[in-house]
Amino acid sequence: MTEQPGDWPTPQKILVILAHPDDPEFFCGGTLVRWARAGHEIHYLLLTCGDKGGDADATPAGLCTTRHAEQENAAAVIGVKTVRFLDLEDGALVPSLDLRREIVRAIRREKPDILVTCDPTLLYTPLGTLNHPDHRAAGQAVLDAVFPAAGNVHYYPELLRDEGLEPHTPREVWVSLANQPTVVLDVTGLWEVKLRALKEHKSQIGDADRFEVRMRSRRAADSTEENPRYEEKFRIIKYA
Repeated sequence: MTEQPGDWPTPQKILVILAHPDDPEFFCGGTLVRWARAGHEIHYLLLTCGDKGGDADATPAGLCTTRHAEQENAAAVIGVKTVRFLDLEDGALVPSLDLRREIVRAIRREKPDILVTCDPTLLYTPLGTLNHPDHRAAGQAVLDAVFPAAGNVHYYPELLRDEGLEPHTPREVWVSLANQPTVVLDVTGLWEVKLRALKEHKSQIGDADRFEVRMRSRRAADSTEENPRYEEKFRIIKYA
């Protein structure tokens, strides 16, 4: 039987690097559940704590605390091993050299086999809305960290000299919400778990019943309301 993308024969270490709490669950939650259930080890690194994503009367500090807790709860539903935050300012991400260094540090520390991020070229979403600039900045910073920096000893040599972090390149990079996907995964059987994880982000989803209706409407174009099918799309970049 031909091995399908993401059906690795041995346990993999997977690092998910995205901009905000709730991005992993929205972008690829079904796929992450699939991997967790297959015995792969999943870690999250969120670049911000989402301190601008909330009610007008909420404080940034309060939102940050709330969203930390919501993300931990959602990750537990998915089956994620660890969640880390850089806690950079929401809405202010830029693919700077400093951010690239932080991501290189994370890649060299975790040494993932598989890295998941998002597409920096996605300006307009499939829903007809504008993509958040933090999503684009996060994807650009992560891809720039993967190549040429993370596996090259001459980039950020202080990470090796001062922290003992050896160069490392993930074997595969999975770019979620890809403009030009190379893989489409059927996650119909995992959609209910994805929804349960997303509902942990209470500060973000509003009325839970209406949210569920919206999410159930995001079925594959060739499926029906009576027999829905759900997909998650990626572009895969392989280095080995």
